[in-house]
Amino acid sequence: MRWEGRRESSNVEDVRGSGGGGRRGLGIGCGGMVLVIIFALVTGRNPLQLLQTIQETQGAPSATVPSGDGTPPPEDQEGKFVRTVLASTEDVWTKLLANSRTPYELPHLVRFSGSIASQCGMASAAVGPFYCPADQKVYLDTEFFQELAQRFGAPGEFAEAYVVAHEIGHHVQNLLGIDSQVRQAQERARDEAEANELSVRMELQADCLAGVWAYHADHDDQMIEPGDFESGLKAAQSIGDDEIQKQTQGYVVPESFTHGTAAQRTEWLRRGLKSGDYNDCDTFGR
Repeated sequence: MRWEGRRESSNVEDVRGSGGGGRRGLGIGCGGMVLVIIFALVTGRNPLQLLQTIQETQGAPSATVPSGDGTPPPEDQEGKFVRTVLASTEDVWTKLLANSRTPYELPHLVRFSGSIASQCGMASAAVGPFYCPADQKVYLDTEFFQELAQRFGAPGEFAEAYVVAHEIGHHVQNLLGIDSQVRQAQERARDEAEANELSVRMELQADCLAGVWAYHADHDDQMIEPGDFESGLKAAQSIGDDEIQKQTQGYVVPESFTHGTAAQRTEWLRRGLKSGDYNDCDTFGR
């Protein structure tokens, strides 16, 4: 990606090494993101629901409470990359929503390590990147990028940018009222399988919205280089529910899917990449 030298977002909070939320080691622990994914897939639960459960059972605080000596984390290339990608999403979505009834509100991205307290509950790095609609923040431990490259075989800067853009897609859903509508529908669902299907549609739409961002990052800002889109599609495929279940337990349980199959995730990411129109991301009407 051609990202160096571009504008960096000021809406990044770096709390690595600060304690994140005070009580390090609570909840799921730091045994690796895959452990939580396995549990979520086997039980059919959404990872964000696990955060809420942890908050209730552990009595976690509702906001980040830094600790330590107050020294800011060292500057690093990865941080510059994340801030640049976030800035690009800000520019794209501000423009795309300018004429809508819902102007774009800039979210914050929190870089953490170990554990973190959000208004959605206490979380460890094991849950992977997530968006909390309650505080409109994306939470990211960038060690997930290593997991993506080494365990899931999806290296590359665009694969990492896709992860950020996917979470920003959830922010867009929150602003447009889609998030609350889906949560209400899940409460009315007949069973867990139906609730999981709604979760899948949410995640696929976020994939499509990530593709919409990438389309404009390419056409408007020329950030994309040959091969970038392919690495993003490979990332989407590698973290499909079916692929993860085959890798971790050797078989798939479709009714427990919460994010979509590899084929579905690549299909909707590709749709956004080709169209650049968020109106083409209606995963609920198809």
